[in-house]
Amino acid sequence: MTAGSLRVGFAGTPAFAAEALVAILASGFAVPVVLTQPDRPQGRGLRVAPSPVKELAVAHGIPVLQPVTLKSPEGRADALAVRIDVLVVAAYGLILPPAVLAWPRHGSINIHASKLPRWRGAAPIQRALLAGDARTGVTVMRMDEGLDTGPMIHVVDVPIAPRETAGTLTAKLAATGAAAIVTVLERLARDGGLDALPQPADGVTYAAKIGREDALLDWSQPAVALDRAVRAFDPVPGAFTSYLGQPVKVWAAEPLTATAAPGGAAPSGTAASSGPATPPDSIAPGTVVAVGTGGVDVACGDGLLRIKTVQPAGGRRMAAAAFAAGRTVTAGARFGVLQ
Repeated sequence: MTAGSLRVGFAGTPAFAAEALVAILASGFAVPVVLTQPDRPQGRGLRVAPSPVKELAVAHGIPVLQPVTLKSPEGRADALAVRIDVLVVAAYGLILPPAVLAWPRHGSINIHASKLPRWRGAAPIQRALLAGDARTGVTVMRMDEGLDTGPMIHVVDVPIAPRETAGTLTAKLAATGAAAIVTVLERLARDGGLDALPQPADGVTYAAKIGREDALLDWSQPAVALDRAVRAFDPVPGAFTSYLGQPVKVWAAEPLTATAAPGGAAPSGTAASSGPATPPDSIAPGTVVAVGTGGVDVACGDGLLRIKTVQPAGGRRMAAAAFAAGRTVTAGARFGVLQ
């Protein structure tokens, strides 16, 4: 079977999925139908807009289906009326019941942004960053009725850079996933089937969906954990704290070493091995220790976190030093839990 004769259905919603669809189309596979989430309000103006996958499909003249649910026979009828050989799923957002999983003759396969069985679930990228993982990956798996429990067809290892954000890691994994799914589909077209291995029983973790409460910075946590949170929630939903009762998003920060200059840039050549900066025991977490051109240094449960870029409610992103100057933030001021 050639690539052009393999009929590939596609189900996905965000840009991560759209990159995979781009690669599938560029490789010459026939895509007779695309499923994506219904159009929803987006951005600050809450304008109803199509998903990145829908925009791409429409641009290529591919029929698009946007069911609210696939659980009912009525909800999936239009999809199941289309003949496909395999269904590729990437960050779709709807649960696929058994009738949909069995729809294609070669079954349904999923592009998952982790090395399974670690980080099964909705938010594998953010959870890997929050945990401080040094590596992650992409798994292409055969889908079953469990939560990312199906046998693995293809696995690619991906390192996590020291200052990685969810945005940069998502882009890296999207490109990896796009290449991986083309490899798998080419194998299917060539061999007429796909071998898969069961997931290991050990090492299972779950990546629960991210809620707003997850993005609230808890200053009693260590500075290294807060730094991971800032990076894990960039660009969505954005880590936040409060100042004088008003929410403030934190877009860039870093844990300080003992040799860092208070409020200013760390001396050149400073290494993390010099040890973390530690505030006196008498200073409560969330208290500003120093303010300078480099940012605002805040006491944590363990160590100091330098806030470098913030965004006040209703405002634009700005340097933390500019925020501090405009609101007279000085040593002894307090960032705290939003009431």
